[in-house]
Parts: sequence; structure tokens; C-alpha cells
Amino acid sequence: MINHSIPLQNERIKRRHFVLLALIFLISISSLLMIYILFPNIDPEEKSAFKIPKTIDDAKILGNVLYKYSKHHRYIIMIAFFLTYIFLQTFAIPGSIFLSILAGFLYPFPVALFLVCLCSALGASFCYLLSKLFGRRILLKYFRMRIIDWQRKVQKHSDSLLWFMIFLRITPILPNWFINLSSPIIDVPLKPFFLGTFVGVALPSILFIQAGKTIHQLSSPSDVFSWSSILMLSCCAILSLLPIYFKNQIEKFFKRQN
Repeated sequence: MINHSIPLQNERIKRRHFVLLALIFLISISSLLMIYILFPNIDPEEKSAFKIPKTIDDAKILGNVLYKYSKHHRYIIMIAFFLTYIFLQTFAIPGSIFLSILAGFLYPFPVALFLVCLCSALGASFCYLLSKLFGRRILLKYFRMRIIDWQRKVQKHSDSLLWFMIFLRITPILPNWFINLSSPIIDVPLKPFFLGTFVGVALPSILFIQAGKTIHQLSSPSDVFSWSSILMLSCCAILSLLPIYFKNQIEKFFKRQN
């Protein structure tokens, strides 16, 4: 006998997930709108500057306006920056690189670095949770065997996931949005994901934050990278894998002794 209640139940789950996703998106938009409402009165000619920067020129214009108002409205601007950055990361919307540059322009280096790392880790974790909630069923439907294979590899190296995550965040091998969406599907735990993101994004962010100190001299985000900075990131990426290498060597040594 065919159970007709299963497709109906699956349809209800899909609707529930869709409603939940829409609710999360609306709450995020509402938070940004609330910050915009609480923002200080802005000169009409400066309102056009308040948009998510898509080019370095947009970032320069927005940076100048924010710097002007941050003298008397420091905390509301920091909260707006915080929420906007997390919103972009959560929904994999481009623009966070320009916000990292703006952080260097607006804040002292230690504050800017901590803010960018925290926003990146939180936003990536929210994207991780959304993918875990909504993406697993879809990806398993179309890529089941490949995902099962990746899950086995993750389980095999479960005690080294933190270092792998740091390595992936330092290097541009995989886009950050792909790492955020795929990690929960292949059963990467949230704790090493969050910590690996927080630590791993620090090094590339240092370059963007330093560039923010001279934002008016930039013509594109690629100006941030030089051969020396690329070499530095490559060395740090290799260093992040050394604990895994030495751990494996130590394990092999003790196995031989036994």
C-alpha cells in the first residue's frame, strides 16, 4: 500500500523551511532598516553614499561620509557596520572586502582587525547554519555519493579540521561562500568552523585593513596585493598545515614502535 502522507509531509517541511528562511531574511533586513532609522540626520546630498560598496570608488565616498559622522555618532556607526558585514556574509552577498577596507579607514588597527574577524566568523557561521537547515536535502538529492565520500574524509581527519579550515581561509583555493555552504553538508562541526574562520581570515584581512589606511590611493581591490603579500600568505598557509604533518609523523612513529 502506497503511503500518500509522505509526499504531503515533505511538502509541509519544504514550506516550513521556506517560511523560516523568509523570516530570517526579513528580520535581517528589519535590523538594517532600524539602524538606518536610528542613524543621525544626514545631509540630502550625502544620502546616495549609503549603499553597499561595489567598487573602490563607492568605498571611498562611503568612507568619507562615515568618518564625518563617526566623530559624534561612533557607536551607532560601528553597530551599522557590524550588522551590515554579518548580513553580507550570512547571505553570501559580495561587498565584504570593501567593508574590510573601510574598517581600516575608520578604526584603529586592533579594533578593525577584531571587528572584521568577528563579523566574518559570525556571518559565515550563520550562513553555515542556513545551509545546514535548507541545503542538505537538496545537495544530497543530486550529489549523494560525492558528499558521502567527502563526509568519510572529514571523519578520517576530524582532529585536524581546525587547521584545514585555517588553511582554506588563508588561501583562495575555494571561495569563502562555497566553504560556508558546503561545510555543514560534509559534517564539519561548527566549533572548528567558527574558530578556523576567525583565525584564518585574519591574515588576508590585515592586508585589506592596512590598505584602508591609504584608501584614497587605491584604484581597485587588487591593489591590496603585492608579490610580497602573496608570498607572505602562501608561507602562512603552509605553516597552518605543519601541525597536521607533524601529527601524522608522530602517529606513524608510534605505530612503528608498537
